[in-house]
Amino acid sequence: MTPESSLSSTEADTEAGFGEIRAGNLGVRIAETAAEVDAAQALRFRVFYEEMGAHPDASTLAARRDRDAFDAVADHLLVLDHDIGNGPEAVVGTYRLIRRSAAAKLGRFYSADEYDITPLVNLPGQILELGRSCVHANYRTRGSLQLLWRGIAAYIYKHEVVVMFGCASLPGTDPDALAPQLTYLHANHLAPAALRPRALPNRYVAMDRLDPAGLDTRAVLNELPPLVKGYLRLGGFVGEGAVLDRQFNTTDVCVVVKTDLLTDKYHKHYERKRGGPGQGDERSGE
Repeated sequence: MTPESSLSSTEADTEAGFGEIRAGNLGVRIAETAAEVDAAQALRFRVFYEEMGAHPDASTLAARRDRDAFDAVADHLLVLDHDIGNGPEAVVGTYRLIRRSAAAKLGRFYSADEYDITPLVNLPGQILELGRSCVHANYRTRGSLQLLWRGIAAYIYKHEVVVMFGCASLPGTDPDALAPQLTYLHANHLAPAALRPRALPNRYVAMDRLDPAGLDTRAVLNELPPLVKGYLRLGGFVGEGAVLDRQFNTTDVCVVVKTDLLTDKYHKHYERKRGGPGQGDERSGE
């Protein structure tokens, strides 16, 4: 993770969370109340439906909330602007986190609606599904995204997660318009067979749509969403096949990330917090 100034964290613990990590006026932690989860759902509605053109059903439109059955079993990672407040009113970013034990309460992971994730479910150890990531338009900065990643790193470190995965979205539902990005991901970042989800047969959209030799790699990378590029920087892979999500007006790819790199960075940061040799003071940053 890139160094930032004026970083501090508290190590207070909860059953699911890791305390709060601060960067200036912003903090990241797990939601602690139903009102904070509701604020995350309201933010998701504004970003997904009002801004990105998702298509709400009647109940979603009436509630002005993006919510489903998975919210009740998930942990909700929040970015808070403490210049605004310390509770629901301060929520400016969110990420939904579903561990194996949480998914078991519903009998499936959310991604299973789009992908055969059997290779991941069969892995030993803890796995984590990430989804519903969004940040308020006024906070879409490098610092906010880094703070979300620091929160995820703390969470997977606490829960000893070995692999994380989830459906990452490209804008729009025209795979031909997204052909350069889909081709690049398929040609350069396809998951090994032992870790490779595959789009369900009735939803499968081929990703290898162009000759990869003809791609302008720099242009393709510029077009990839920041979140997808973040996964790739951590050594992430993609599954076989894309899926059109017409409700959310997106084309989804299934991303898989072994957590070694992320947990190693957090471990080094955590050891500095514990006063490891030659590490400086607690506000030294990452």
